[in-house]
Formats: sequence, structure tokens, C-alpha cells
Amino acid sequence: MKIPVADLTPVCDHVKRQGGRLLTPLTLEDNWVLDDEQGTFRKSGRLLRVRQAGHKGWLTLKEPGSFHEGVKSRVEIETPVESAERVLVILAGLGFRPVRRYQKRREIWALDQIVVALDETPLGSFVEVEGPSERLAAVATDLGLNPHTAVRGTYLDLWTAHRALHPTAPADMVFSE
Repeated sequence: MKIPVADLTPVCDHVKRQGGRLLTPLTLEDNWVLDDEQGTFRKSGRLLRVRQAGHKGWLTLKEPGSFHEGVKSRVEIETPVESAERVLVILAGLGFRPVRRYQKRREIWALDQIVVALDETPLGSFVEVEGPSERLAAVATDLGLNPHTAVRGTYLDLWTAHRALHPTAPADMVFSE
């Protein structure tokens, strides 16, 4: 579940009170979405992404997903990489180039089998709740969130909708430097 919030502080306080364990302190993430010249991934609903967070990097493939009662389900295959920059060069050699970039500041907490990510983006703040789908709505409610406000789209989908209303917004969802 990805739920927009006005302020992350109350959610973080709830997580701490419920015994949450900090997995990753607040870190700037850079994400590059890649595709070939034909837009094969975009057209198929799949996503190929390279992510850099601090000194860590990941290569991710996301398959098309479904959305039901605020819960998005999709297969995600991810592996750590030593250098996001080198992976981008390798993928460019295979015909995949970055087509979009987005950033977020993310803090990750664990509550039993649930992962709670607190995201600050150029678009606003969001809480992502991940884990067994049958538990997500209850956990979101326990954190003071309304599961019915969960958004379906990816951050790039939300940014595209934002740009439609604000044509002068940059193509990529990045913080002003």
C-alpha cells in the first residue's frame, strides 16, 4: 500500500511506539527507469530500474501488477549491485537507457513481517506498507492511516499526473539542488 500523508512524523512515532525496528536510516535514493528504444517495458507494464541509495545499489525488474482494495501486488525481482553507475553502462550496452529518473528520501522500519517505508518525494510524503496482503489494511489503520486513500500508481505515474496539471514541472521527479 502506498498512502499519501501530510506529515511523516506522526506515522514514525506510531511505528516506534509499536516496537518498530529501524532497518535503514533516512537516505537519499536515486532511481533510474530504463527501457529500450521501442518502449518494450513501458508497453508491457513491466519496469526495469537501477537504484542507488547511499553506497548501495540494486537492479530491479517489476512485472505487471494488480490493485485490489488499496493493495498493489506484483512480482518484483531485485538483486544488489556493487555499482549502479556500472550497471547503467552495462545495460546501455544492451540497448537499455534511462528514460526517467526519480528521487526520494526514505527511512525503512520493520514491524514483525511488515516493512514500513517513510518516503519524502518532490511530490509530497508517502507511507509504503509492504508484507502479507491480508495484514496491510490493519497495519495501516494501526499507524493512523486510512487504507482507502492508498494510491494505485507508481511514483512515476503520480509524477506524470502532476506534470499534466503543472506543465512547467521537470520531466524527472528530482529534488531541487
